[in-house]
Amino acid sequence: MAIKVLFVCLGNICRSPTAHGVFQKLLNDAGLHDEIQVDSAGTGDWHIGRSPDQRSQAAALSRQYDLSSLRARQVCKADFQTFDYILAMDECNLADLQAMRTHQAKCELALFLTYAKHTARREVPDPYYGGEQGFDEVLDLVEDAAEGLLHHICAHHGLGNGAAL
Repeated sequence: MAIKVLFVCLGNICRSPTAHGVFQKLLNDAGLHDEIQVDSAGTGDWHIGRSPDQRSQAAALSRQYDLSSLRARQVCKADFQTFDYILAMDECNLADLQAMRTHQAKCELALFLTYAKHTARREVPDPYYGGEQGFDEVLDLVEDAAEGLLHHICAHHGLGNGAAL
């Protein structure tokens, strides 16, 4: 049975699809795409069905991550039964998710940057209203946390000898 990871931000057009694309590439490169599945969603419903923000796509593509096939969706209660890890980009997203979570939920619910090794930051900042440098900063943070998350999952679920990277 595959391990399932869901990345969540506010609108699912900047941070969570970036995390989705980065983590998917790590899985593909490590040969773990069948053992670990990834998705992304937003707590809000404003962008359902839309592609990731063009600035997110451009920044990601500059580092060889293709987000073009991703489409925004809103997180739903069923996600708490489907996913093993639901990872929020910031404290506000985490609070929204905690409010939705049922007592039967089996998932680990946490901030994504909990898995980062090279930053003390707890939140991935929303680059939507900022300049281009914000999208690169998001990528830096996401790459760090994605590597840490993959190491964690491999170690705790016996995949790739505990070190897929």
